[in-house]
Amino acid sequence: MGLGRTLEFLSELFGGGGGHGYDRRRKRGQMRTVELKVSMDCEGCERKVKNALSHMKGVRSVDINRKQQKVTVAGYAEESKVLKKARSTGKKAEIWPYVPYSQVSQPYVAGTYDKRAPAGYVRRAEPGYSQVSRQHDQLTDMFNDENANSCSVM
Repeated sequence: MGLGRTLEFLSELFGGGGGHGYDRRRKRGQMRTVELKVSMDCEGCERKVKNALSHMKGVRSVDINRKQQKVTVAGYAEESKVLKKARSTGKKAEIWPYVPYSQVSQPYVAGTYDKRAPAGYVRRAEPGYSQVSRQHDQLTDMFNDENANSCSVM
């Protein structure tokens, strides 16, 4: 009987099986940080956004940097719900589109460099070829023997 009860306790502890008086809590999602770019001009705008986001279920903290127009939300709330709540305040909001300058291999490529980005940041670039290499590939394929539509002058 002692071994059976021990196994039952361990299975409840790790497996969350049927309860014999144990508190079954709803599983939360993973703790995450959501970064948004929200247009804010004054302290009133900042307060309005902070109040709306801090009263959401699952939000632990809201940090706002008005100079960068960046809102950082930490907690268990989903990214889409946080974005929807920020937009409900009447402010223009989007997912933070910038990454630190040091994380990009080619920060001055046409798709990544943005004059409006905060200091030390560039626009998030999608992985893959840059537009410069795509143009280069098109020029080299123009005279390729394997391309059926290539120039036949040569």
